[in-house]
Amino acid sequence: MPIQCPFCEPDADRVWLTSEIGIVLWDAFPVTEGHALVVPRSHVASIYELSADDQAALWALVAEARRKINEDLHPDGFNIGLNDGTAAGQTILHAHIHIIPRRRGDAADPRGGVRWIFPQKARYW
Repeated sequence: MPIQCPFCEPDADRVWLTSEIGIVLWDAFPVTEGHALVVPRSHVASIYELSADDQAALWALVAEARRKINEDLHPDGFNIGLNDGTAAGQTILHAHIHIIPRRRGDAADPRGGVRWIFPQKARYW
């Protein structure tokens, strides 16, 4: 029996924006309010398996989703990124880009952002 992919057949109530190249879902386990995932319609493990045109279209969808989240929720900033490969923490092998709205005070010291995946190397200031 084939493995079911949560991004190939997402719950309809999680989908809130679509395009020809991809969909935007609310994260099932959000880090913050408004945490969304931009997912290509093609089942690929890495966005780099997509053509350059499709990658550009996917990043345009990221920009559109970010704009809408910004208009609706008015966060103070964003972390936007992806885990590309299991060594980088990818647990669902269907490419997806996280859009995580941030608010002042949601972390004691947000400096360094994603650098904190390696706490001993995060601080550069």
